[in-house]
Amino acid sequence: MLNRILAILRARNKEFIRDRSALAWSFMLPVFLLVGFSFMFGGGGQALYKVGLMISQPETATEQQTTEDKVAKTPSAFLDIKHIEFVKYKDTDNAVLKVDQHKIDLLIDFDSRNYWLNETSAKGYIVEKLLLAQHPDFTSQKTSGRAVRYVDWVMPGILGMNMMFSCLFGVGYVIVRYRKNGVLKRFQATPLSAFEFLTAQVISRLFIVMSVTSILFVGSHYLLDFYVLGSVFDLFIIALLGASSMIALSLLIASKSHSEELTGGLLNFFSWPMMFLSGVWFSLEGAHPVVQQMADFFPLTHILQAARAVMTDGANLGDVQNHLFVLAAMSGVFLALGSWMFDWGAER
Repeated sequence: MLNRILAILRARNKEFIRDRSALAWSFMLPVFLLVGFSFMFGGGGQALYKVGLMISQPETATEQQTTEDKVAKTPSAFLDIKHIEFVKYKDTDNAVLKVDQHKIDLLIDFDSRNYWLNETSAKGYIVEKLLLAQHPDFTSQKTSGRAVRYVDWVMPGILGMNMMFSCLFGVGYVIVRYRKNGVLKRFQATPLSAFEFLTAQVISRLFIVMSVTSILFVGSHYLLDFYVLGSVFDLFIIALLGASSMIALSLLIASKSHSEELTGGLLNFFSWPMMFLSGVWFSLEGAHPVVQQMADFFPLTHILQAARAVMTDGANLGDVQNHLFVLAAMSGVFLALGSWMFDWGAER
Protein backbone atom coordinates (compact mmCIF):
# COMPACT_ATOMS: atom_id res chain seq x y z
CA MET A 1 0.00 0.00 0.00
CA LEU A 2 2.74 2.44 0.97
CA ASN A 3 4.71 1.75 -2.22
CA ARG A 4 1.65 2.44 -4.37
CA ILE A 5 0.98 5.74 -2.58
CA LEU A 6 4.63 6.78 -2.96
CA ALA A 7 4.62 5.94 -6.66
CA ILE A 8 1.58 8.15 -7.31
CA LEU A 9 3.07 10.84 -5.06
CA ARG A 10 6.34 10.99 -7.02
CA ALA A 11 4.53 11.03 -10.37
CA ARG A 12 2.23 13.89 -9.33
CA ASN A 13 5.09 15.99 -7.92
CA LYS A 14 7.09 15.62 -11.13
CA GLU A 15 4.06 16.54 -13.22
CA PHE A 16 3.52 19.77 -11.27
CA ILE A 17 7.18 20.81 -11.22
CA ARG A 18 7.47 20.33 -14.98
CA ASP A 19 4.53 22.70 -15.48
CA ARG A 20 6.69 25.84 -15.22
CA SER A 21 3.86 28.33 -15.80
CA ALA A 22 1.74 26.96 -12.92
CA LEU A 23 4.76 26.83 -10.63
CA ALA A 24 5.79 30.41 -11.46
CA TRP A 25 2.26 31.75 -11.03
CA SER A 26 1.99 30.20 -7.55
CA PHE A 27 4.88 32.46 -6.51
CA MET A 28 4.05 35.57 -8.52
CA LEU A 29 0.37 36.15 -7.67
CA PRO A 30 0.67 36.60 -3.88
CA VAL A 31 3.83 38.71 -4.28
CA PHE A 32 2.04 41.10 -6.65
CA LEU A 33 -0.93 41.38 -4.30
CA LEU A 34 1.21 41.96 -1.20
CA VAL A 35 3.33 44.66 -2.85
CA GLY A 36 0.25 46.34 -4.30
CA PHE A 37 -1.68 46.45 -1.03
CA SER A 38 1.42 47.53 0.87
CA PHE A 39 1.76 50.49 -1.53
CA MET A 40 -1.93 51.40 -1.43
CA PHE A 41 -2.61 51.03 2.28
CA GLY A 42 0.79 51.11 3.98
CA GLY A 43 0.74 54.78 4.90
CA GLY A 44 -2.97 55.38 5.35
CA GLY A 45 -5.21 55.09 8.38
CA GLN A 46 -8.64 55.98 9.70
CA ALA A 47 -9.41 59.66 10.05
CA LEU A 48 -11.13 59.23 13.45
CA TYR A 49 -9.34 58.93 16.75
CA LYS A 50 -10.21 55.77 18.65
CA VAL A 51 -10.23 55.77 22.47
CA GLY A 52 -10.84 52.79 24.74
CA LEU A 53 -12.93 53.09 27.91
CA MET A 54 -12.41 50.57 30.72
CA ILE A 55 -15.51 49.27 32.46
CA SER A 56 -15.39 46.96 35.46
CA GLN A 57 -16.26 43.28 35.14
CA PRO A 58 -19.90 42.82 36.27
CA GLU A 59 -21.11 39.69 38.02
CA THR A 60 -24.72 39.99 36.86
CA ALA A 61 -26.55 41.45 33.88
CA THR A 62 -27.97 44.17 36.15
CA GLU A 63 -24.48 45.18 37.29
CA GLN A 64 -23.30 45.22 33.66
CA GLN A 65 -26.10 47.60 32.68
CA THR A 66 -25.39 49.76 35.74
CA THR A 67 -21.67 49.93 34.88
CA GLU A 68 -22.30 50.89 31.26
CA ASP A 69 -24.83 53.52 32.32
CA LYS A 70 -22.26 54.89 34.73
CA VAL A 71 -19.66 55.22 31.97
CA ALA A 72 -22.19 56.81 29.64
CA LYS A 73 -23.14 59.37 32.31
CA THR A 74 -19.57 60.18 33.35
CA PRO A 75 -19.45 63.99 33.72
CA SER A 76 -16.64 64.65 31.27
CA ALA A 77 -16.61 67.09 28.38
CA PHE A 78 -13.94 64.87 26.83
CA LEU A 79 -16.60 62.29 25.97
CA ASP A 80 -18.49 64.94 23.98
CA ILE A 81 -15.59 65.79 21.65
CA LYS A 82 -16.48 65.08 18.04
CA HIS A 83 -14.52 62.82 15.70
CA ILE A 84 -13.47 60.49 18.51
CA GLU A 85 -14.76 56.91 18.55
CA PHE A 86 -15.10 55.39 22.02
CA VAL A 87 -14.79 51.62 22.48
CA LYS A 88 -15.60 49.86 25.77
CA TYR A 89 -13.32 47.16 27.18
CA LYS A 90 -13.62 44.85 30.17
CA ASP A 91 -10.23 43.09 30.00
CA THR A 92 -7.39 45.48 30.87
CA ASP A 93 -4.64 43.28 29.41
CA ASN A 94 -6.46 42.94 26.09
CA ALA A 95 -7.17 46.67 25.96
CA VAL A 96 -3.54 47.60 26.72
CA LEU A 97 -2.44 45.26 23.93
CA LYS A 98 -4.68 47.25 21.58
CA VAL A 99 -2.82 50.39 22.66
CA ASP A 100 0.53 48.66 22.07
CA GLN A 101 -0.54 47.73 18.55
CA HIS A 102 -1.94 51.21 17.76
CA LYS A 103 -5.40 49.75 17.29
CA ILE A 104 -6.70 52.34 19.73
CA ASP A 105 -5.01 55.66 20.37
CA LEU A 106 -5.66 55.93 24.11
CA LEU A 107 -7.15 53.82 26.91
CA ILE A 108 -8.91 55.54 29.83
CA ASP A 109 -10.11 54.24 33.19
CA PHE A 110 -12.26 56.96 34.76
CA ASP A 111 -12.66 54.97 38.01
CA SER A 112 -8.91 54.86 38.74
CA ARG A 113 -8.24 58.14 36.89
CA ASN A 114 -5.54 56.49 34.79
CA TYR A 115 -4.91 56.36 31.07
CA TRP A 116 -2.57 54.31 28.86
CA LEU A 117 -0.66 55.85 25.97
CA ASN A 118 1.70 54.37 23.41
CA GLU A 119 4.70 56.67 23.35
CA THR A 120 5.26 56.04 19.64
CA SER A 121 1.68 56.94 18.63
CA ALA A 122 1.30 60.38 17.03
CA LYS A 123 -2.49 60.20 17.24
CA GLY A 124 -2.26 59.13 20.87
CA TYR A 125 -0.21 62.24 21.62
CA ILE A 126 -2.99 64.48 20.27
CA VAL A 127 -5.73 62.64 22.17
CA GLU A 128 -3.68 62.83 25.37
CA LYS A 129 -3.55 66.62 25.09
CA LEU A 130 -7.31 66.74 24.63
CA LEU A 131 -7.83 64.50 27.67
CA LEU A 132 -5.46 66.46 29.95
CA ALA A 133 -7.17 69.69 28.97
CA GLN A 134 -10.29 68.34 30.71
CA HIS A 135 -8.65 66.09 33.33
CA PRO A 136 -5.18 67.41 34.22
CA ASP A 137 -5.04 65.17 37.34
CA PHE A 138 -5.19 61.88 35.39
CA THR A 139 -2.11 59.64 35.67
CA SER A 140 -0.33 58.41 32.57
CA GLN A 141 0.72 54.77 32.06
CA LYS A 142 3.22 54.67 29.21
CA THR A 143 3.40 51.68 26.86
CA SER A 144 5.29 50.99 23.67
CA GLY A 145 4.69 48.77 20.70
CA ARG A 146 4.63 48.59 16.94
CA ALA A 147 1.56 49.40 14.89
CA VAL A 148 -0.25 46.61 13.07
CA ARG A 149 -0.36 47.83 9.47
CA TYR A 150 -3.01 46.83 6.97
CA VAL A 151 -0.42 44.79 5.09
CA ASP A 152 0.25 42.87 8.35
CA TRP A 153 -3.45 42.15 8.72
CA VAL A 154 -4.11 41.26 5.07
CA MET A 155 -1.03 39.07 4.59
CA PRO A 156 -2.64 35.89 6.07
CA GLY A 157 -5.63 36.53 3.82
CA ILE A 158 -3.53 36.75 0.66
CA LEU A 159 -1.50 33.66 1.47
CA GLY A 160 -4.68 31.84 2.48
CA MET A 161 -6.38 32.83 -0.77
CA ASN A 162 -3.36 31.62 -2.74
CA MET A 163 -3.51 28.31 -0.85
CA MET A 164 -7.23 28.04 -1.56
CA PHE A 165 -6.89 28.46 -5.34
CA SER A 166 -3.85 26.18 -5.46
CA CYS A 167 -5.62 23.46 -3.49
CA LEU A 168 -8.99 23.64 -5.22
CA PHE A 169 -8.00 24.17 -8.84
CA GLY A 170 -4.65 22.37 -8.62
CA VAL A 171 -6.33 19.12 -7.60
CA GLY A 172 -9.86 19.23 -9.01
CA TYR A 173 -8.86 19.83 -12.62
CA VAL A 174 -6.16 17.16 -12.44
CA ILE A 175 -8.62 14.50 -11.28
CA VAL A 176 -11.10 15.35 -14.04
CA ARG A 177 -8.33 15.36 -16.67
CA TYR A 178 -7.15 11.96 -15.50
CA ARG A 179 -10.71 10.67 -15.74
CA LYS A 180 -11.28 12.08 -19.26
CA ASN A 181 -7.93 10.79 -20.54
CA GLY A 182 -8.55 7.30 -19.24
CA VAL A 183 -5.70 7.44 -16.72
CA LEU A 184 -8.01 6.59 -13.84
CA LYS A 185 -9.31 3.50 -15.62
CA ARG A 186 -5.74 2.28 -15.97
CA PHE A 187 -5.18 2.86 -12.26
CA GLN A 188 -8.37 0.93 -11.56
CA ALA A 189 -6.83 -2.13 -13.19
CA THR A 190 -4.08 -2.07 -10.56
CA PRO A 191 -4.41 -2.98 -6.84
CA LEU A 192 -4.61 0.77 -6.11
CA SER A 193 -7.73 1.70 -4.11
CA ALA A 194 -9.59 5.01 -4.32
CA PHE A 195 -8.51 5.92 -0.79
CA GLU A 196 -4.84 5.25 -1.60
CA PHE A 197 -5.04 7.29 -4.80
CA LEU A 198 -6.74 10.26 -3.11
CA THR A 199 -4.36 10.10 -0.14
CA ALA A 200 -1.39 10.36 -2.51
CA GLN A 201 -3.03 13.35 -4.22
CA VAL A 202 -3.56 15.06 -0.84
CA ILE A 203 0.05 14.49 0.26
CA SER A 204 1.45 15.62 -3.08
CA ARG A 205 -0.51 18.87 -3.22
CA LEU A 206 0.05 19.43 0.50
CA PHE A 207 3.81 19.21 0.03
CA ILE A 208 3.70 21.66 -2.88
CA VAL A 209 1.34 24.15 -1.21
CA MET A 210 3.22 24.17 2.11
CA SER A 211 6.58 24.57 0.36
CA VAL A 212 5.36 27.50 -1.76
CA THR A 213 3.54 29.15 1.16
CA SER A 214 6.54 28.78 3.49
CA ILE A 215 8.90 30.31 0.94
CA LEU A 216 6.50 33.18 0.29
CA PHE A 217 5.99 33.83 4.01
CA VAL A 218 9.71 33.87 4.78
CA GLY A 219 10.55 36.01 1.75
CA SER A 220 7.71 38.48 2.35
CA HIS A 221 8.54 38.69 6.05
CA TYR A 222 12.15 39.51 5.18
CA LEU A 223 11.07 42.27 2.77
CA LEU A 224 8.09 43.77 4.62
CA ASP A 225 8.86 42.80 8.24
CA PHE A 226 5.43 41.48 9.21
CA TYR A 227 4.00 41.78 12.70
CA VAL A 228 4.25 38.27 14.18
CA LEU A 229 3.55 38.15 17.91
CA GLY A 230 2.97 34.40 18.21
CA SER A 231 4.85 31.28 17.14
CA VAL A 232 5.74 30.64 13.51
CA PHE A 233 5.48 26.90 14.21
CA ASP A 234 1.85 27.40 15.28
CA LEU A 235 1.20 29.21 11.99
CA PHE A 236 2.70 26.25 10.11
CA ILE A 237 0.36 23.80 11.88
CA ILE A 238 -2.66 25.99 11.09
CA ALA A 239 -1.64 26.21 7.42
CA LEU A 240 -1.06 22.45 7.29
CA LEU A 241 -4.53 21.60 8.61
CA GLY A 242 -6.13 24.32 6.50
CA ALA A 243 -4.51 23.17 3.27
CA SER A 244 -5.49 19.57 4.02
CA SER A 245 -9.15 20.54 4.42
CA MET A 246 -9.25 22.50 1.16
CA ILE A 247 -7.47 19.76 -0.81
CA ALA A 248 -9.95 17.22 0.55
CA LEU A 249 -12.80 19.56 -0.45
CA SER A 250 -11.43 19.74 -4.00
CA LEU A 251 -11.22 15.95 -4.19
CA LEU A 252 -14.81 15.69 -3.04
CA ILE A 253 -15.97 18.20 -5.70
CA ALA A 254 -14.13 16.31 -8.47
CA SER A 255 -14.92 12.82 -7.20
CA LYS A 256 -17.55 12.07 -9.85
CA SER A 257 -17.41 14.87 -12.44
CA HIS A 258 -16.42 14.06 -16.05
CA SER A 259 -16.55 17.65 -17.32
CA GLU A 260 -13.82 20.24 -16.81
CA GLU A 261 -16.37 22.99 -17.40
CA LEU A 262 -18.69 21.66 -14.69
CA THR A 263 -15.79 21.15 -12.31
CA GLY A 264 -14.59 24.71 -12.96
CA GLY A 265 -18.05 26.03 -12.19
CA LEU A 266 -18.29 24.04 -8.97
CA LEU A 267 -14.83 25.13 -7.86
CA ASN A 268 -15.73 28.78 -8.54
CA PHE A 269 -19.01 28.27 -6.69
CA PHE A 270 -17.04 27.39 -3.56
CA SER A 271 -13.95 29.57 -3.98
CA TRP A 272 -15.50 32.99 -4.67
CA PRO A 273 -17.86 33.04 -1.66
CA MET A 274 -14.93 31.85 0.45
CA MET A 275 -12.76 34.69 -0.83
CA PHE A 276 -15.34 37.38 0.00
CA LEU A 277 -16.94 35.98 3.16
CA SER A 278 -13.94 34.49 4.97
CA GLY A 279 -12.27 37.81 5.77
CA VAL A 280 -9.50 37.85 3.17
CA TRP A 281 -9.69 41.60 2.48
CA PHE A 282 -11.77 42.96 5.38
CA SER A 283 -12.85 41.95 8.85
CA LEU A 284 -16.27 40.36 9.38
CA GLU A 285 -16.69 42.16 12.72
CA GLY A 286 -19.92 44.11 12.58
CA ALA A 287 -21.24 42.09 9.63
CA HIS A 288 -24.75 40.63 9.73
CA PRO A 289 -24.93 37.56 12.02
CA VAL A 290 -26.21 35.44 9.12
CA VAL A 291 -23.10 36.32 7.09
CA GLN A 292 -20.85 35.39 10.00
CA GLN A 293 -22.66 32.06 10.43
CA MET A 294 -22.30 31.31 6.70
CA ALA A 295 -18.59 32.10 6.88
CA ASP A 296 -18.10 29.47 9.59
CA PHE A 297 -18.86 26.75 7.04
CA PHE A 298 -15.77 27.68 4.98
CA PRO A 299 -12.33 26.24 5.84
CA LEU A 300 -10.65 29.52 4.88
CA THR A 301 -12.54 31.38 7.62
CA HIS A 302 -11.07 29.16 10.34
CA ILE A 303 -7.59 29.35 8.79
CA LEU A 304 -7.56 33.15 8.76
CA GLN A 305 -9.11 33.64 12.18
CA ALA A 306 -6.64 31.25 13.77
CA ALA A 307 -3.63 32.68 11.89
CA ARG A 308 -4.48 36.31 12.75
CA ALA A 309 -5.03 35.41 16.40
CA VAL A 310 -1.53 33.91 16.51
CA MET A 311 0.10 36.76 14.55
CA THR A 312 -1.49 39.86 16.09
CA ASP A 313 -2.73 38.65 19.50
CA GLY A 314 0.03 36.20 20.40
CA ALA A 315 -2.39 33.25 20.72
CA ASN A 316 -1.12 29.66 20.84
CA LEU A 317 -2.58 26.43 19.45
CA GLY A 318 -4.61 25.90 22.61
CA ASP A 319 -6.28 29.29 22.19
CA VAL A 320 -7.37 28.45 18.61
CA GLN A 321 -8.08 24.76 19.17
CA ASN A 322 -11.72 25.14 18.11
CA HIS A 323 -10.61 26.24 14.64
CA LEU A 324 -8.09 23.39 14.45
CA PHE A 325 -10.72 20.80 15.39
CA VAL A 326 -13.08 22.13 12.72
CA LEU A 327 -10.35 21.99 10.05
CA ALA A 328 -9.33 18.46 11.04
CA ALA A 329 -12.96 17.31 11.01
CA MET A 330 -13.54 18.89 7.58
CA SER A 331 -10.45 17.12 6.21
CA GLY A 332 -11.58 13.73 7.46
CA VAL A 333 -15.21 14.12 6.32
CA PHE A 334 -14.33 15.46 2.86
CA LEU A 335 -11.71 12.77 2.22
CA ALA A 336 -14.00 9.98 3.41
CA LEU A 337 -16.90 11.19 1.25
CA GLY A 338 -14.61 11.69 -1.73
CA SER A 339 -13.26 8.12 -1.42
CA TRP A 340 -16.77 6.72 -1.09
CA MET A 341 -18.14 8.65 -4.10
CA PHE A 342 -15.02 8.36 -6.27
CA ASP A 343 -15.62 7.34 -9.89
CA TRP A 344 -12.70 5.84 -11.82
CA GLY A 345 -14.26 6.46 -15.22
CA ALA A 346 -17.39 6.32 -17.36
CA GLU A 347 -16.89 2.70 -18.33
CA ARG A 348 -16.40 -0.19 -15.97
